[in-house]
Amino acid sequence: MHEGRTTLTQFIIEEQRRIKGATGDFSALLNDVATACKSISHAISRGCLGAEAEDPQIHLERTAHDVMVKANVWTGHLAAMASESEQGITEIPARYPRGKYLLVFDPLNGSGNLDINFMTGTIFSVLRAPKGKKEIRPEDFLQPGNQMAAAGFVLYGASTRLVLTTGNGVHGFMLDSHVGEFVLTHRNLKVPDDANTFAINASNERFWEPPVRRYVQECMAGKTGPRGRDFGMRWVASLIAEAYRVLVRGGVFLYPVDEKTKDRGGRLGLLYEANPIAFIMEQAGGGAITGRNRVLDVTPSELHQRAPFIFGSKSEVDRIHQYHKDYVEGRDHNSYDLPLFGNRSLFRND
Repeated sequence: MHEGRTTLTQFIIEEQRRIKGATGDFSALLNDVATACKSISHAISRGCLGAEAEDPQIHLERTAHDVMVKANVWTGHLAAMASESEQGITEIPARYPRGKYLLVFDPLNGSGNLDINFMTGTIFSVLRAPKGKKEIRPEDFLQPGNQMAAAGFVLYGASTRLVLTTGNGVHGFMLDSHVGEFVLTHRNLKVPDDANTFAINASNERFWEPPVRRYVQECMAGKTGPRGRDFGMRWVASLIAEAYRVLVRGGVFLYPVDEKTKDRGGRLGLLYEANPIAFIMEQAGGGAITGRNRVLDVTPSELHQRAPFIFGSKSEVDRIHQYHKDYVEGRDHNSYDLPLFGNRSLFRND
């Protein structure tokens, strides 16, 4: 406790005490991840000072990856790690004890925004390693999201924010730079269900499937349309920033499968991005789907598998899911093939 506030360390210990037979390994692992994120936050604030000859994005991505690995490789809590920045997995060297968890992380999500000084972040999740297995392989990470033991992200912006779930609600923390501790600011976060905003890259409109086009057109129609209310559109091109906004303000985020991404399965990483964010959203009372399926029920087939991703306020996600179902099952009899932002002809056949 610091000045009457609950620190992350205290919060994790209190949660641990509620679990019979807890050894403390899991709690220590979460603290190690948080410690690494403090260092990454500091590195982001310094930019590329001392490394001017290197591309800032590449330098900070590598720094964030290395910091996370170095903070966790020797502790004895992990059996292996997988990073969005590496093709394979990071094994625990034989000189260190091996633990019972697997760490999956995107070291610097949104790093493409560094040159405009916009928000970036670290996304992570914890899986259980197979019991009794001497050698961890990439396929051991290919677990559906509903098997995660914990998930979280740290947002680096005007302040450094940590969002964490261990399957018992979602809680928010802010880094107090004066004492070097994350302190609890939001207990039991809930995604508001009455927000009137949606986030989507409208430049891809011509590639969308009919159910996505249907949903967005209805939102754009505002009070005069079938929804009977006005919506605002957001798009900041940073998944982690969008996730935090949706978490505290509600609304829905869509990066659906479309003609450009369908051959790759989608745009966002299933293991490193979609699964952790989906776990957080569901624990906060929201929803997360691929369009046709619940994200957390998808079993990955490879470490860097891509997936479509739609998440946010439960009622809106459920509506989008139903539109996809109507489309797949042939019950969608409406026409949604007109450009959203084009001019409609005065003369058309009804």
